[in-house]
Amino acid sequence: MLSPAGTSELRIVAVGEILWDLLPTGRYLGGAPFNFTVHAVRLGHRAKLVSAVGDDEPGRAAVNEMRALGAAVEWISTMPGLKTGTVTVTVTEKGEPVYTIHHPAAYDCIRFEIEKQSTLVMFQPHWVYFGTLQPHSDLDGPGATLRHILRAAPSALRFYDVNLRPDSWDGPLVLQLLELADVVKLNIDEMGVLAGLAGLPGKSVESFCRDCARRFSLQAICVTRGEAGCSVLVGERYTEAPGFSVKVADTVGAGDAFAAAFLHGFAGGWPAERIAEFANRAGALVASRPGGTPRWTVEDALALP
Repeated sequence: MLSPAGTSELRIVAVGEILWDLLPTGRYLGGAPFNFTVHAVRLGHRAKLVSAVGDDEPGRAAVNEMRALGAAVEWISTMPGLKTGTVTVTVTEKGEPVYTIHHPAAYDCIRFEIEKQSTLVMFQPHWVYFGTLQPHSDLDGPGATLRHILRAAPSALRFYDVNLRPDSWDGPLVLQLLELADVVKLNIDEMGVLAGLAGLPGKSVESFCRDCARRFSLQAICVTRGEAGCSVLVGERYTEAPGFSVKVADTVGAGDAFAAAFLHGFAGGWPAERIAEFANRAGALVASRPGGTPRWTVEDALALP
C-alpha cells in the first residue's frame, strides 16, 4: 500500500487560466492551473495561482469559491473591461470532455505588478507550474507573463503540463515551453504532436520519453494513457503503470489531479513505479466525481481497489 508521507511541504506557483467550465451538469470553476493548485493544496502544499478575472459576477464568484476551497487569492488580478474566462464543455459517451474556449478573457491579460512580484520573490517557490493555453493567448505576447514570473523565481524548477487545446497552441511556442521545463506531462495524443514538432522518432512510448528527455534536458516525463494508465520516465528509470477502473462522471480535472500527485511523488524522491501508481489513483478518483475539483483526500485515492 502506498503512503502519502515522504514529501515535505512544497511552495508552488501555478501560472495561467482560471475560468468557468460550463458543463451539462452545471457551472464549475476550472482551468488546468486552477485545478492543479487546488489539488496540490489538498496534498498539503502551499500552492498559489497567478491569474486574472474580470470585474464581473463570474469573477467575484470565482474569487469567493477559491477562498472556500482554501486556495490563496492574492495573486488573482481583476481586469476591468475583460470578462472572466469561460469554456463550454460537452462530454462524449466515453466521458471525454470537448472544449470550446471563449476569448478574449481576463486571464489573457494577467498583470503581475511590482508589489506582487516582490511577494513572489519572498515566497521563494520550489516549483513553477504552467501549461500552453495562457502563454499562447497572452495579450502581452506569447509567454510574456510566464517568462516574467520565471525571472522572479530563477531557482524554481519548472513543471510543464502540455494540455493542447484546439486553436490554443502553436508549434514554436510549445518547443519554447519544452526548453523551459524540468518535468513534462502530456497525454498519448499530444505525444504524437510533440514527436512531430521536435523531430523525434517516437517508435514507442519509452523511446519517445527517453529521446524527449535527452533533447530537452528533462528530469522526468510522463505520458498519460487514459484507462490504460501512464508511462513514466524518472531519470533513467522507465515504467508503465495500469490505470484504475472507476465509473467515470467526467474526466475534467482528472489530469490536473494526476499532475499534482505526480509532482508530489517526484519531489518526494519516490521511485517511478510509486509515483505512477499514486498519480493514477488521484486521476481516477477525480474522474469518478463531477467537476474539476471535487473534494477528495489521499485516503480516498489509496482506497481505490
